[in-house]
Amino acid sequence: MRRVVEGLEIVGAPLGAQERATLDAALAEPDPELSGAKIQAVLDPHVLLSVDINPEMRVKVQPGDAAPRLVEGGWRPFLVKVHNEAGTTAELRATSPQAGRLHESPAAEVPDRWLAMEFFAGQPLRRELGGLPLEYRILQLYSRDAGKREARITLDVGQGTQDLGFRSDANVLFECAPARTVRLRIMDEGGVPTTGSLRITDAQGHVFPAPSKRLAPDFFFHPQVYRADGEEVRLPQGRYTVEFRRGPESLVDRRELEIGQGPAEWSFRVRRWIDPAKSGWVSGDHHIHAAGCSHYSKPTEGVLAADMMRHVLGEDLKVGANLTWGPCFDYQKQFFRGVDDPVSRFPYLLRYDVEVSGFGSHQSGHLCLLQLREQIYPGGASKDHWPKLGLNTLRWAKRQGALVGPAHSGWGLEVKERALPNLVVPPFNGIGANEYIVDVTHEVPGIDGKPVPAVDFLSTVDTPYVWELNIWYHTLNAGYRTRISGETDFPCIYGDRVGLGRSYVHLGANWSYEDWCEGIRAGRNYVSDGFSHLMDFKADGHELGTGGSELRLASPGTVRFTARVAARLEEQPEPAVQSRSYAEKPYWHVERARIGKSRAVPVELIANGAVVGRTELVADGTARDIAMEARVEKSGWYALRILPSAHTNPFFVMVGGQPIRSSRRSVQWCLDGVEQCWKSKERLYTGAEHEQAVAAYDHARAEYRRRLGECAAD
Repeated sequence: MRRVVEGLEIVGAPLGAQERATLDAALAEPDPELSGAKIQAVLDPHVLLSVDINPEMRVKVQPGDAAPRLVEGGWRPFLVKVHNEAGTTAELRATSPQAGRLHESPAAEVPDRWLAMEFFAGQPLRRELGGLPLEYRILQLYSRDAGKREARITLDVGQGTQDLGFRSDANVLFECAPARTVRLRIMDEGGVPTTGSLRITDAQGHVFPAPSKRLAPDFFFHPQVYRADGEEVRLPQGRYTVEFRRGPESLVDRRELEIGQGPAEWSFRVRRWIDPAKSGWVSGDHHIHAAGCSHYSKPTEGVLAADMMRHVLGEDLKVGANLTWGPCFDYQKQFFRGVDDPVSRFPYLLRYDVEVSGFGSHQSGHLCLLQLREQIYPGGASKDHWPKLGLNTLRWAKRQGALVGPAHSGWGLEVKERALPNLVVPPFNGIGANEYIVDVTHEVPGIDGKPVPAVDFLSTVDTPYVWELNIWYHTLNAGYRTRISGETDFPCIYGDRVGLGRSYVHLGANWSYEDWCEGIRAGRNYVSDGFSHLMDFKADGHELGTGGSELRLASPGTVRFTARVAARLEEQPEPAVQSRSYAEKPYWHVERARIGKSRAVPVELIANGAVVGRTELVADGTARDIAMEARVEKSGWYALRILPSAHTNPFFVMVGGQPIRSSRRSVQWCLDGVEQCWKSKERLYTGAEHEQAVAAYDHARAEYRRRLGECAAD
């Protein structure tokens, strides 16, 4: 019984002083029968439900003496009294049709699903019954609504233990008092009204509003909600811990706040540690979804543009590419316009485009198709007629002027090596940059009919960095010029928030979605988790992403590389992140770059994938100018990285007009990759497309063999 009393204190409902004194006396009573009666006299007024478990393990439930009162938007603990004649040590479980999650609920059932409940099973209590003839458990209930609401609550101790006459059910009519309205004032760093993220918890760790009772724009799989200036949250009286933030470029504002009986207003103002947009670096995430994975499929088929825009604003993400894909495709396709969605308000833009996923060529690698003018491949009105050969999809998209590249590049390219680059040929058996090893060798007609690369970019930041970057480094060493872009694949790979993987593109003042996409095509961007930044990367004063990112030397020489760099780490290390394998989430995270227990990260200059320069950066959020020099003997590519947190696109330094053929071993790796990909994917190409696939793969083999013969260095 003392553990139950301690549990009540933990959940914020301690017994009164007189009750404690009476209970202490009852526990000290030597007569067991008298002691039990006195204990029940103290605790029974707090009992909502009384449970009898007979020797045959049948469960019967009756209402208790506690007044069934709840508070809108809040949790209240009650006791459940258990007469355990069976002596079972099974877990006591509570269910209710009113406590169903709204996720996957038919719209007609949403109004009735107003309740959430859970047994408190933290220390000093446990989930299982103790087997004693009499014991108590703490049941916590949450009401979404105010007013009178009825719930049918069923208790059991395992499958088949419910009473056949429905006596294991209790119908309880609750009186739910209204919550307090909290008005929110949310300003950016300049005092302009904005939208931010709020994570609200109580002393017991309950999240408010209750995730299981949320509907869009609040997502049930988030601990946070997003609110704009002037909006509200409704909360019961009490004390709360509130964490406010606005994306990775801001500092977390953590406060203890209390709601009393009077009007409540909470004010927050963004505190930034960096603002890349002020110097023209525009953040964006080219891969977020409004349907599928963690999203609702009921009561709605995914969520709407306004819902996603709220999250984009709350994470201070300037561009969100909302990709329609397999789940809910036929519902979500109606929102495609080929222009910015009307919810956009500069400098925050939302655009619907497409991910080839769950249909078409997805098994040989998902494809992100951005800047589309037409959403659906010719020959049908949905997704079932799309090509099985990814190259055919790329041809169609590129004729529209689209920006295209594989999604979640690392899937199917798993290796155990940590080295970059490494020579282990992966299985090419997934949905990442698999067919890319073939497609990168092709040119296809562009919007003006002239040949353009079939692939523009590789997606990064949302799969293990070695798997993503290894194939990129090898194809760069073979002389191809694919760029990289950052993505989250929200809410599939990551459901935490949009913008976990970002591209920062250098743009002018009056930029557009098209400008942002073309900046990625030109390589005028770096990718990042948002906690480190590699801005203004230049080679001998030439700006990245201009003039094809080429620097031409007549003969070997020394090149000076400069940049403005910044990163932010907490002062103390996070061992839980540092100790994880690179193949475990979070795949890209500035904490992984921390040097030992210091507050520094390495900024590396790489040439053809090898480190040729290194400096340590204090990750205190201060932007600093750096410079490194490299001797360039032959044509090659050069980039900056803070691994695995940020990476620039490359400069192509051309010596004496010679092409980049940096490594014979890289080209051989690519050739071996084509063979492995064919073994893995050949069965997927059917009908006439099988013959087209044979030709596409043969073309790739021929190109790599030709380049192999042009390599001077191993």
